[in-house]
Amino acid sequence: MLRTHTCGELSASHADADATICGWVHAVRDQKKGGLYIDLRDRYGLTQVRINYEAQLELYNAFKNVHKESVLRVRGRVERRPEGMVNQKLATGEIELAAAEVALLNTCADLPLEIRARDNELAGEETRLKFRYLDLRRPSMQKKMFARYQTIEAIRASLGEDGFIDIETPLMMRSTPEGSRDFVVPSRTFPGQFYALPQSPQIYKQLLMVSGYDKYFQMARCFRDEDARRGRQLVFTQIDLEMSFVHQEDVFAVVEKFLVAVSSKVYGIEVETPFPRFSYAECIRRWGIDKPDLRFGLELCTLQDLFAASPLPLLAEAQANGLISKAMRVPGGASSVKKKILKGFENHVRSFGAQGLFTTKYKDGAFATGAAKHIPAEAVPAIVERVGLEEGDLLMFVTGSPVVANKAMGNLRNIVGDFLNLRPGDDWKFLWVVDFPLFEQDEQSGAWNAMHHLFSMPRSEFIGKLREDPGAVMAQLYDVVLNGVEIGSGSIRVHDPALQLEIMDICGIPEALARERFGFLLEALGFGAPPHGGIALGIDNLVMTMLGETNIREAIAFPNSSNGRFLCDGSPSALEPDQIEELHLRVQVESPATA
Repeated sequence: MLRTHTCGELSASHADADATICGWVHAVRDQKKGGLYIDLRDRYGLTQVRINYEAQLELYNAFKNVHKESVLRVRGRVERRPEGMVNQKLATGEIELAAAEVALLNTCADLPLEIRARDNELAGEETRLKFRYLDLRRPSMQKKMFARYQTIEAIRASLGEDGFIDIETPLMMRSTPEGSRDFVVPSRTFPGQFYALPQSPQIYKQLLMVSGYDKYFQMARCFRDEDARRGRQLVFTQIDLEMSFVHQEDVFAVVEKFLVAVSSKVYGIEVETPFPRFSYAECIRRWGIDKPDLRFGLELCTLQDLFAASPLPLLAEAQANGLISKAMRVPGGASSVKKKILKGFENHVRSFGAQGLFTTKYKDGAFATGAAKHIPAEAVPAIVERVGLEEGDLLMFVTGSPVVANKAMGNLRNIVGDFLNLRPGDDWKFLWVVDFPLFEQDEQSGAWNAMHHLFSMPRSEFIGKLREDPGAVMAQLYDVVLNGVEIGSGSIRVHDPALQLEIMDICGIPEALARERFGFLLEALGFGAPPHGGIALGIDNLVMTMLGETNIREAIAFPNSSNGRFLCDGSPSALEPDQIEELHLRVQVESPATA
């Protein structure tokens, strides 16, 4: 090794010992005859190096202008810092390394971003991702990557204690189009045929249950060719697990155990179990979305039944037209929510399809502004009671289809929570969302689709009655949510091939097509498949949320940019002509924009 110690290892217990450290120049302080001080940094910490001016003039002159982020190797003696010069903020703050030899291992060019920058002073996203290897050198990013590692190790340890074994599934498989688009890989040896990169190990982990491996897990790399969306990545990692002979409560117990371990051991947050359970219907009714943040109240309610006498037809006729008016209060909002903020709130609900946002201030026992003229006077007492309004509050509501109104106001609730500082980072609220519908109907075509995926088991009381009213069928589906972020989703799976074929048929996949796409799974289920279920939790989302970050890229070493490019290596890129020919492909570029 080129070093005997790291830059975060030396302490007063090493005083008078010889040590050799290697690292990057973090800062240089030239105090002339007082000496040259170099802060040397690696991922473990920072050590102050001292070069004596009078006794080491040649060494002083050689390194007084050393460029920041150059790489040095320093051999010297560990000395206690003089009284009054101890740095309590550093683990190595009691000592310094009196240099005897300094070697320049490599120089550093002019930096495109500042390594010492605080997180609120960072370069733009494009610069950070293009020079990600420098961004990852920043101490705050190194802490995030180490937290990710510790999170994964704590989960592995917990699952190992519970008898799970880590089994890898293929990274190339048959394309089974459903959900997001597949990334496809052309075959060189089978012209015109393609592999797909897995969106998840779903089918293979079910095959492992058929194989008798009753407790499986892996840290699975997954690939989804999705359009650019906030919080999504083309490549991501999930903790994927499956169990045989279980009910959903058994899955909950395993997941809660490792989430509690991660919370306590890695992040120092104590979490109570069992996590509260809420049905999908209750979540939509109370919070508008199926991933509520329980750190604050501000529950939503509906008002359409109180607007029958409104002079505005949209409100008066809402209930008759199948629309709802979803409302919430903003405590103290009559004075705290200025026009600019209110405009931002309105733009937010419009982004979810709402036509606009109704607002009015509640003062002196009455509604005073904005939507006040549309609210029947006789309805005011009932609205105040239902919403829980107090003097000086602001009433906000959206009127539209249940899907639009719930989604718009449910997401606006989180924005208001941030505005009112109601979402502290050191308060963690886990919950389970259960009893999802098995199917959801496309509003335009009327076709039925699987709400999560095709392989979820209906609740027992609906088996044999799926076709009577598909919209009423509840599934053994569940999500785990932390502070308003869905961090995992799973279900008890279908293990009967006949039932699986029926679900596929309801979703517009007739038997012939089902056997073409999923024949290997259907065949396997006929060979004694046990009852089984599992879950997948996104490591990236989990770490992001536990770190209190809002951008998933902060939890991934080399993420793609918001437009789907990997700026560090410049992918995607064109292939050489001979590669294209070897893969039996023909490339047609429609415009320069798609090249």
